[in-house]
Amino acid sequence: MNGEITIFEALGKEKIKMLAANFYMEVEKVEQLRNLYPKDLKPAEERLFWFLLHVFGGPSPYLEKRGHPMLRKRHFQWPIDGNMRNIWLSCMFRAIDSVPMEQETKDALLAYFVNAANHLVNR
Repeated sequence: MNGEITIFEALGKEKIKMLAANFYMEVEKVEQLRNLYPKDLKPAEERLFWFLLHVFGGPSPYLEKRGHPMLRKRHFQWPIDGNMRNIWLSCMFRAIDSVPMEQETKDALLAYFVNAANHLVNR
């Protein structure tokens, strides 16, 4: 992004919600990733939505309800190696591709998620 507007301003709340929903539709299709989640994915989808609102410059229901994200600490219970990172990123990339947006916004999302996924590798 050019720094003048946030990802939240570029996408808006509904497209960020769509991104979270579409990500979990992708998770449903990938057994290795799906097995890491409880049967009901809706709570995880809601938490991702809240988190994305927060990190992309929108309102912060995540902070209000869950506190600081502490991504690495919250995800340390699962073994995340390079392969799992790639599986997760593939799901997120497909979710990003499913949401209409400007290329500049898409590039910013891709960069953010690659950095975040790399940060979570713990094995």
